[in-house]
Amino acid sequence: MRNVNTTGRGVGDARVDSIAAEAAGAEPAETQPPGTQPPGTQPVAADAAEEGAEVRGRPSPARRTDFVQSLDRGLAVIRCFSSERPSLTLSEVAERTGLTRAAARRFLLTLQELGYVGSTGRQFSLRPRVLALGYAYLSSFSVAQIAQPHLEDLAEELHESCSVSVLDGDDIVYVARASANRIMTIALTVGTRLPPYPTSMGRVLLASLPRDELDALLERTTMRKLTERTVTDETELRKILDRVAAQGWAAVDQELEAGVRSIAVPIRDSAGRVVAAINASAHAARVQMRTLDKQFLPRLLDAAQQIDAELATRMAVGARAVR
Repeated sequence: MRNVNTTGRGVGDARVDSIAAEAAGAEPAETQPPGTQPPGTQPVAADAAEEGAEVRGRPSPARRTDFVQSLDRGLAVIRCFSSERPSLTLSEVAERTGLTRAAARRFLLTLQELGYVGSTGRQFSLRPRVLALGYAYLSSFSVAQIAQPHLEDLAEELHESCSVSVLDGDDIVYVARASANRIMTIALTVGTRLPPYPTSMGRVLLASLPRDELDALLERTTMRKLTERTVTDETELRKILDRVAAQGWAAVDQELEAGVRSIAVPIRDSAGRVVAAINASAHAARVQMRTLDKQFLPRLLDAAQQIDAELATRMAVGARAVR
């Protein structure tokens, strides 16, 4: 049974308020006169009442009855941190996630208690323990494991950076990479997320989607002009994707970042389904588009075929093992 103090609130509740007050730069709750609340805090009952309306400015979408909305929002708090914004205040977390301050506070303090978030003064940041959430996926994702040595051989042969990515929601996510450390101001590492429409790997993956899934994704996507060459017209993009699907590869000329060109081909499973994409990127001042087509493409196709074959073998062995 939980001990309850004279105000009717639990000792654990008081401790949470204390941490929250310290994070906000206020005095801990224990130092306040009995029967009063520290500035900026609310009773737990009020927080609970706000549970159904903790996303600011919009109603919660209808969900299946077994959908755990709190888990969804807790993960949104983790995702709101980035390489550009590794440290955020409570207000910034609330703004970036669309949560109320009260809800953002609860999620941050819970994540802090579990070791996934740390704080310094008013600033919150992710802790190394967050890496464990992605490690299980990466360690079990055979495409990344199989592709890595092929990427390293390809990068050494081409003297350019090579990557493998998958489509996750509305983004591509890098799952393997061999870097030549020669191009791009964008820091690309395993786990980097990018929009698919201005990238060669993204277009390969989009071109493989069923028509209804592609329609839904494009409807959700706001295509921004990242460079003067970025294709943002949906009709034009659909024509490009049709061409990619027909020819089996995609090349992009400085649409994601000025000065960077890339070419990508699909990686397929044993059933022929596109499960990932592999690409090579090069600086426009060194490599012409025709070089990507004539020299890079054959090596990419060869590497993809080797990965396809190893992936099919791995899946076949795994299927036999579970029989």
